[in-house]
Amino acid sequence: MLPKRINKDVVRKSIGEYADTKFTAEERGKIYEDLIGFVPPRIEARFAVTGALDPKMVDLQEQMREHAMYPKSFDVKTAQLMLFGMLMMDGSDAAVLHAMAARKAGASWAELQDVINLCFIFRGMSAANKGAELIANLAAREAEAATGKTA
Repeated sequence: MLPKRINKDVVRKSIGEYADTKFTAEERGKIYEDLIGFVPPRIEARFAVTGALDPKMVDLQEQMREHAMYPKSFDVKTAQLMLFGMLMMDGSDAAVLHAMAARKAGASWAELQDVINLCFIFRGMSAANKGAELIANLAAREAEAATGKTA
Protein backbone atom coordinates (compact mmCIF):
# COMPACT_ATOMS: atom_id res chain seq x y z
CA MET A 1 0.00 0.00 0.00
CA LEU A 2 2.79 2.46 0.90
CA PRO A 3 6.43 2.46 -0.22
CA LYS A 4 8.96 1.28 2.34
CA ARG A 5 10.69 3.81 4.53
CA ILE A 6 14.25 4.90 3.83
CA ASN A 7 17.14 4.14 6.14
CA LYS A 8 17.74 7.58 7.62
CA ASP A 9 21.04 6.50 9.18
CA VAL A 10 22.41 5.56 5.75
CA VAL A 11 21.23 8.89 4.33
CA ARG A 12 22.87 10.82 7.18
CA LYS A 13 26.17 8.91 6.78
CA SER A 14 26.25 8.95 2.97
CA ILE A 15 24.59 12.27 2.10
CA GLY A 16 24.68 14.34 5.25
CA GLU A 17 22.60 15.68 8.10
CA TYR A 18 19.31 17.51 7.65
CA ALA A 19 20.46 21.12 7.36
CA ASP A 20 17.32 23.27 7.34
CA THR A 21 17.78 26.09 9.86
CA LYS A 22 14.14 27.27 9.74
CA PHE A 23 12.41 24.05 10.80
CA THR A 24 13.45 20.63 12.05
CA ALA A 25 12.34 17.60 10.05
CA GLU A 26 9.89 16.84 12.87
CA GLU A 27 8.43 20.35 12.63
CA ARG A 28 8.15 19.98 8.85
CA GLY A 29 6.38 16.66 9.35
CA LYS A 30 3.71 18.06 11.66
CA ILE A 31 1.48 19.28 8.82
CA TYR A 32 1.53 15.77 7.32
CA GLU A 33 0.77 14.18 10.68
CA ASP A 34 -2.17 16.54 11.14
CA LEU A 35 -3.47 15.84 7.63
CA ILE A 36 -2.83 12.09 7.25
CA GLY A 37 -1.75 10.88 10.67
CA PHE A 38 1.91 10.23 9.76
CA VAL A 39 4.71 11.45 7.52
CA PRO A 40 4.58 9.40 4.29
CA PRO A 41 7.80 7.53 3.38
CA ARG A 42 8.56 9.58 0.26
CA ILE A 43 8.07 12.84 2.15
CA GLU A 44 10.40 11.54 4.85
CA ALA A 45 12.94 10.72 2.12
CA ARG A 46 12.64 14.21 0.61
CA PHE A 47 13.17 15.81 4.00
CA ALA A 48 16.23 13.64 4.68
CA VAL A 49 17.89 13.86 1.26
CA THR A 50 16.88 17.28 -0.05
CA GLY A 51 16.93 18.64 3.50
CA ALA A 52 20.62 17.70 3.66
CA LEU A 53 21.59 18.73 0.12
CA ASP A 54 19.35 21.72 -0.56
CA PRO A 55 17.33 22.82 2.49
CA LYS A 56 16.20 26.02 0.75
CA MET A 57 14.45 23.85 -1.85
CA VAL A 58 12.61 21.95 0.91
CA ASP A 59 11.47 25.27 2.33
CA LEU A 60 10.24 26.49 -1.07
CA GLN A 61 8.51 23.16 -1.80
CA GLU A 62 6.75 23.17 1.55
CA GLN A 63 5.63 26.80 1.22
CA MET A 64 4.12 26.07 -2.20
CA ARG A 65 2.59 22.80 -1.05
CA GLU A 66 0.96 24.34 1.99
CA HIS A 67 -0.40 27.26 -0.03
CA ALA A 68 -1.87 25.00 -2.73
CA MET A 69 -3.06 22.20 -0.43
CA TYR A 70 -5.21 24.46 1.72
CA PRO A 71 -7.10 26.71 -0.74
CA LYS A 72 -9.47 29.31 0.66
CA SER A 73 -12.24 28.13 -1.66
CA PHE A 74 -12.48 24.55 -0.33
CA ASP A 75 -12.55 22.85 3.01
CA VAL A 76 -9.90 20.21 3.68
CA LYS A 77 -12.21 17.27 2.92
CA THR A 78 -13.20 18.67 -0.47
CA ALA A 79 -9.61 19.52 -1.41
CA GLN A 80 -8.47 16.04 -0.42
CA LEU A 81 -11.27 14.37 -2.38
CA MET A 82 -10.26 16.43 -5.41
CA LEU A 83 -6.60 15.48 -5.00
CA PHE A 84 -7.59 11.83 -4.57
CA GLY A 85 -9.49 11.98 -7.86
CA MET A 86 -6.69 13.76 -9.70
CA LEU A 87 -4.16 11.20 -8.54
CA MET A 88 -6.51 8.32 -9.39
CA MET A 89 -6.82 9.75 -12.90
CA ASP A 90 -3.05 9.79 -13.13
CA GLY A 91 -2.76 6.25 -11.77
CA SER A 92 -0.53 7.56 -8.99
CA ASP A 93 0.09 5.40 -5.95
CA ALA A 94 -0.01 8.63 -3.89
CA ALA A 95 -3.80 8.61 -4.33
CA VAL A 96 -4.07 6.47 -1.21
CA LEU A 97 -2.49 9.21 0.92
CA HIS A 98 -5.14 11.69 -0.17
CA ALA A 99 -7.88 9.12 0.39
CA MET A 100 -6.54 8.75 3.94
CA ALA A 101 -6.46 12.51 4.37
CA ALA A 102 -10.02 12.81 3.03
CA ARG A 103 -11.19 10.15 5.48
CA LYS A 104 -9.41 11.91 8.34
CA ALA A 105 -11.19 15.13 7.26
CA GLY A 106 -14.58 13.36 7.39
CA ALA A 107 -15.11 11.84 3.94
CA SER A 108 -17.37 8.81 3.82
CA TRP A 109 -16.75 5.59 1.91
CA ALA A 110 -19.55 6.67 -0.45
CA GLU A 111 -17.79 9.97 -1.20
CA LEU A 112 -14.57 8.12 -2.06
CA GLN A 113 -16.58 5.78 -4.29
CA ASP A 114 -18.23 8.76 -5.99
CA VAL A 115 -14.77 10.13 -6.82
CA ILE A 116 -13.78 6.72 -8.21
CA ASN A 117 -16.97 6.67 -10.28
CA LEU A 118 -16.09 10.05 -11.78
CA CYS A 119 -12.60 8.78 -12.53
CA PHE A 120 -14.06 5.65 -14.15
CA ILE A 121 -15.93 7.77 -16.72
CA PHE A 122 -12.66 9.07 -18.14
CA ARG A 123 -10.09 6.43 -17.15
CA GLY A 124 -12.06 3.22 -17.41
CA MET A 125 -12.30 -0.11 -15.67
CA SER A 126 -8.71 -0.13 -14.41
CA ALA A 127 -9.45 3.00 -12.33
CA ALA A 128 -12.63 1.40 -10.98
CA ASN A 129 -10.73 -1.76 -10.05
CA LYS A 130 -7.77 0.09 -8.54
CA GLY A 131 -10.13 2.40 -6.65
CA ALA A 132 -12.12 -0.47 -5.17
CA GLU A 133 -8.89 -2.19 -4.12
CA LEU A 134 -7.66 1.05 -2.57
CA ILE A 135 -10.87 1.52 -0.57
CA ALA A 136 -10.84 -2.12 0.59
CA ASN A 137 -7.22 -1.83 1.74
CA LEU A 138 -7.92 1.49 3.44
CA ALA A 139 -10.90 -0.04 5.26
CA ALA A 140 -8.66 -2.89 6.43
CA ARG A 141 -6.03 -0.40 7.60
CA GLU A 142 -8.63 1.59 9.54
CA ALA A 143 -10.06 -1.59 11.09
CA GLU A 144 -6.57 -2.68 12.11
CA ALA A 145 -5.86 0.72 13.65
CA ALA A 146 -9.18 0.65 15.54
CA THR A 147 -8.77 -2.87 16.94
CA GLY A 148 -5.03 -3.36 16.92
CA LYS A 149 -5.60 -6.58 14.97
CA THR A 150 -4.69 -7.30 11.37
CA ALA A 151 -7.90 -7.35 9.32
